[in-house]
Amino acid sequence: MNTDLLHRLLDVDPVAGPVELLHRARGERHLPYLVLAALDREGVRMGRHARAELRRARDRAECYAGVARDLADATGVRPIRDLPLAGYYPPGLPRPLAELSLVGPTEASLWQAVNRLVTDHPVESVEVSLLGERPRHTAVTLRWPAEDPLLDPWYQVRVSTAALAGDLATVPVRPYLAADDHVECLIALAEEGLGRTFLAGDVIDVAQLAGQPFDPVETAAVVAAYRLAPEAAALLDLAAEHVPLGSLRDVRTVLEAEVAPELHRRRGPAGRPRPRHGTLLRRTVIRHQWDEALLLPAGDATLLLTPVADYLLGPEGTRPTAPERAAALAALRAWDATAPGRPDRAAYTG
Repeated sequence: MNTDLLHRLLDVDPVAGPVELLHRARGERHLPYLVLAALDREGVRMGRHARAELRRARDRAECYAGVARDLADATGVRPIRDLPLAGYYPPGLPRPLAELSLVGPTEASLWQAVNRLVTDHPVESVEVSLLGERPRHTAVTLRWPAEDPLLDPWYQVRVSTAALAGDLATVPVRPYLAADDHVECLIALAEEGLGRTFLAGDVIDVAQLAGQPFDPVETAAVVAAYRLAPEAAALLDLAAEHVPLGSLRDVRTVLEAEVAPELHRRRGPAGRPRPRHGTLLRRTVIRHQWDEALLLPAGDATLLLTPVADYLLGPEGTRPTAPERAAALAALRAWDATAPGRPDRAAYTG
């Protein structure tokens, strides 16, 4: 990949020079680092501040790769989406990694990973959401400051028991991803289209995948089974305007027959429960003996007690009132007094 593609994707006149290219790239999440890396590879002169920014981006990618390796060995969680996609980029051109996404086979493995992250890194924020009812999936996002927190995004690691969350309305949670790495990466990219429009960075990702041996019929069937035919088709159509699709061209052709049926299916009744988000009540000393979180009734509210923190659960996008928060804290104090250890799971989960 060269800067010519970046100029086209960002709609920058090549004669405008690298300054305008970098300025335009800053309007898209984490793309500036890729622009800097491409400019550096082409020998464009840059000062110490630009080189420092590029170094920090590479350090971030190396940190995420190390975290993923350590957690995979210790807990069984594995990376999805961003880090695997980075493996398809050429040497010297690191894919920008704004966050590290991990999926765990069980809730126990998820909390083991969270415990290690809290122990090994200066984690300042731990956010928890519950998806679905039965089965119920857990998603935890941990954040800590970057080397330069004023210039760079904080480190962010998301661990979930569901690989794909869907749109939480018509596309359901899917716990697992495909077996082939390149097909898995394509599915993870298409999933992004459920929540936002596709961007220049997505096209660059497709360009790195285009040389992989996609079987058209099998890949289209897998994408359709994951309920992502419309998003995958839209992504490939956008990418085709800028880069050769290689084996993905035939995938797009076969995929056409799957788009209309999926859109028709989505017009049916949704009726899926909204995610429940945890409002932090308190951080706790790590409860190493806990392998799952507990749901504790507290009047009309529900508390979520986890191995690292306790939360008041509510529908995503809402905030608890002051009386609700006070009642939740009172319920926590009562629980502390009567059940200082792990309570009987059958009595408190639900």
